[in-house]
Amino acid sequence: MTAPALPQTCAAVQLWLRLGHAVYIGPLLRLGPHSSAIACLGVGLDAPFTVRADGVPDLTVRSFLFRARVRHEIRDGAGRMLFCYFDPTSARMSRCLGGMRRATDAFCTGHRHEADLIDLATRDEVDFEQVLTAASIPVVGTGDARIASAAARIRADPARPQRAEAAAREAGLSRSYFLRKFSDQTGTSFRRYVQWARILRVAEAFAHGHDLTRAAADAGFASPSHLTGTFRGMFGLTPTALAALNLQLLLHEHDKTDYGQ
Repeated sequence: MTAPALPQTCAAVQLWLRLGHAVYIGPLLRLGPHSSAIACLGVGLDAPFTVRADGVPDLTVRSFLFRARVRHEIRDGAGRMLFCYFDPTSARMSRCLGGMRRATDAFCTGHRHEADLIDLATRDEVDFEQVLTAASIPVVGTGDARIASAAARIRADPARPQRAEAAAREAGLSRSYFLRKFSDQTGTSFRRYVQWARILRVAEAFAHGHDLTRAAADAGFASPSHLTGTFRGMFGLTPTALAALNLQLLLHEHDKTDYGQ
């Protein structure tokens, strides 16, 4: 696979992390087709961008809700982008990000706070809490506490072996019903949710000065190549390529109100 073309010089890339969530502010990278493990809101900070996703014609938009596990590619655009990844079991974000004004087939575009998000994300000092709040619309309703608990156990220790059979047994459900319920409630699969939790654990370890080899092992990946393949499939570039950018990693303490705790 040909590596994506990265800018030779670019503004600082900011990656803000909190347990389950991630926010990227940086240049639009020319990435190949990929599919995120969880939902992601993308906003063109300097200009519209064109999205190609499975099953729909190309869409030129200023904001787009990327669905989990759907292959997509940004075909055209310029300048900086904002990407907000939301943990689907969060009480504040929940599965539905809300606020999207238009729908084309199964894809949503035009966030109601689009202008506010552009303003917040282009300030000299970015308040990521404000960005996250503007990007997310609280959803009224409750999910199955057994699924929320299973997801919390994954986030707490993603490196340990994560098997659906064991998680279903702990939830008191059959494996098939547990997997169906998990997908319905989170919008993603059990396996992809585990991958997302492990990717975030790698990012946290890297921010604390660990190299990617150690970070991969500590997060539960079988090898550095396992991490590379998973990361490329999820984001369209390798972790080494991302780390080579002028990357600023910002870690934020877990807010228990995010998960109704």
